[in-house]
Amino acid sequence: MLLGSGELGREFTISAKRLGARVIACDAYAGAPAMQVADGAEVFSMLDGDALRAAVLKHRPDHIVPEIEAIRTEVLAQLEQDGFNVIPSARAAQLTMNRDAIRDLAAGELGLVTSPYRYAESFDEVRAGADHTGFPCVIKPVMSSSGKGQSKVDSEAELEAAWEYACANMRGDRARVIVEGFIAFDYEITLLTVRHKSGISFCDPIGHRQERGDYQESWQPAAMSPGALKKAKAMATKVVEALEGEGRGWGLFGVEFFVKGDEVIFSELSPRPHDTGMVTMISQDLSEFDLHARAVMGLPILGDEPAFPSASAVILADRDSSDFTFDGVGDALGLSPNIDIRLFGKPSTRPYRRMGVALAAGESTDDARSLAAEAAGKIALIYRD
Repeated sequence: MLLGSGELGREFTISAKRLGARVIACDAYAGAPAMQVADGAEVFSMLDGDALRAAVLKHRPDHIVPEIEAIRTEVLAQLEQDGFNVIPSARAAQLTMNRDAIRDLAAGELGLVTSPYRYAESFDEVRAGADHTGFPCVIKPVMSSSGKGQSKVDSEAELEAAWEYACANMRGDRARVIVEGFIAFDYEITLLTVRHKSGISFCDPIGHRQERGDYQESWQPAAMSPGALKKAKAMATKVVEALEGEGRGWGLFGVEFFVKGDEVIFSELSPRPHDTGMVTMISQDLSEFDLHARAVMGLPILGDEPAFPSASAVILADRDSSDFTFDGVGDALGLSPNIDIRLFGKPSTRPYRRMGVALAAGESTDDARSLAAEAAGKIALIYRD
């Protein structure tokens, strides 16, 4: 049973079905991307604990696979105690539903290097947090999706607007933000970390660029010094193992780091395939979705998964619509045999909503990034309402 049925869930569903799984896709609206390729569907809010429990008891799945953070995690914990297998564990879902819990685990319990930070539930607390971190700082909701609600703040005059923006874009049922010191990093990466029945494996690091707190392009492998990569792997292993809880802890994790020289700073973690990891649909023999499916189902994963120079670039909507089509797909695919296009099947658009992704392979990551961006630029949304 898949909890959340967006584009990441859609690709996971395809990977799981190729291995013989029957998938029930759940989301708050009908016709979500994963529902279009699943065997069955249930429509309810993941924050409705009674509806969540009822759906699980109706289908009695072998695996409960969250795809989003905003889930009634205490119900997952109860279901796990009742014998259901929550992926990777109910503890992982609880600790990563909010940025504060996973940050406290990483910095407080595990001693990982992070940026300085404070939490805030009012504007006065935001100001106090900024006094602690100094300027510039970053303000973001403790619960949001794809970086929404995140702002870089350079002065006290910008604090109130950042607080209001974070509150307007937060998920869940509490107003709480994290104020953290801005790190002048050289680059940031996602290290896809797979915990499976035989141990822990890694994908090559993924570089990415963000705008408005949301990823715009990613590339793999990202160049890292051997020392920095070794530190990132050690930190990822430490935090992933700490999320096992009462469950098996098997699955793919997207672990994010800031890197400055050989210094590696833990940022965030998602206990599921990561949006920046969509590049693996062209860069690796086994994509992040294939690896997640294998780990979830207890199938063999034979070591690390190397990558070929590749990149992804997002295809965005620019207004609200429920009647639209795509133009330019043929032009994009005609640029090179090393291009692929994935359109997600979302039933409606809104400004900056991710509607698809262009994938490209190249002689180098720079070549691949240029080609992916060109392909994404060829595709336009045509609105008919």
